[in-house]
Amino acid sequence: MLWEALGSGVVGLALAWVALRRVPDRLPTPALVLPTGVAGALFGAFVTHTALGAGNIAATLIGAAAISTALLSLLLRPRRLRRSVHA
Repeated sequence: MLWEALGSGVVGLALAWVALRRVPDRLPTPALVLPTGVAGALFGAFVTHTALGAGNIAATLIGAAAISTALLSLLLRPRRLRRSVHA
């Protein structure tokens, strides 16, 4: 369980870092994004570990990545539409 938690934390941190690199203009400050990624991954690992039981480390990490990604997507701000002046 300890390795699953550590691995999930690393997965969440990596996903948050990738999100900050890909769309920095649509996310809030990194001080909010990085802990959200880690917390989402830890929660996802907990849910997956509870549902599947011990011994499914790969499935637990996949569940952690899925929940972390879903939680990080909730932080995205919508894009601003640019109006054209062709009238």
